[in-house]
Amino acid sequence: MTDARLPDSAGPTFDDVFRRQLDELFAWRRDVRHFSREPVPAGLLADLFELACLAPSVGLSQPWRFVIVDDPSRRAAIRADFEACNARALADQSQERAASYARLKLAGLDQAPSQFAIFADPEPAQGKRLGRETMPDTTTYSAVMAAHTLWLAARAVNLGLGWVSILNPAAIAETLDIPAHWTFIGYFCLGFLLAEDDTPELERAGWERRQNAGSRILHR
Repeated sequence: MTDARLPDSAGPTFDDVFRRQLDELFAWRRDVRHFSREPVPAGLLADLFELACLAPSVGLSQPWRFVIVDDPSRRAAIRADFEACNARALADQSQERAASYARLKLAGLDQAPSQFAIFADPEPAQGKRLGRETMPDTTTYSAVMAAHTLWLAARAVNLGLGWVSILNPAAIAETLDIPAHWTFIGYFCLGFLLAEDDTPELERAGWERRQNAGSRILHR
């Protein structure tokens, strides 16, 4: 990130050193699948959820809902759902891609010591519907922002986070016994890192390559 001169204010000053470290944090955030089994201290987990709640949200509605999953039977049900969904996804791959897909490690459900789901309440009482009349899906977008905020905060304390999306939302809602109207965002595995790399695992495996911003910007 290039240097920028900001007007004087009463807020904090973020210097060049901080900006370089922030760039590194973005670069080293990974979707982690390989975890140490060392438990995540409860206080640290609570701190991460507090930081996640600093994320922007439509109308300050804070529609995110965190469901911590500790119960072994619920974890087993979620793993079974992942296996079923992953098997269907593998069957849908072309013959050319099937072997590559089968080699991918797509979840850390057996190793991650901390696991939780994130949902969005599409009609939170907080926020008084500000900003949602024409774009009701902004509650979902807001919950995703909370997930990303937590992801960066976790990486800053050497924790890895993995987003498991190969799941049946209805089955997960039933397993976790949550309100039927909540929107499932994802199931997350959290733990200390076994290894670090600044290149996404899917890229290292040859599945896909990250593109730069220039290929994603349109001018009108």
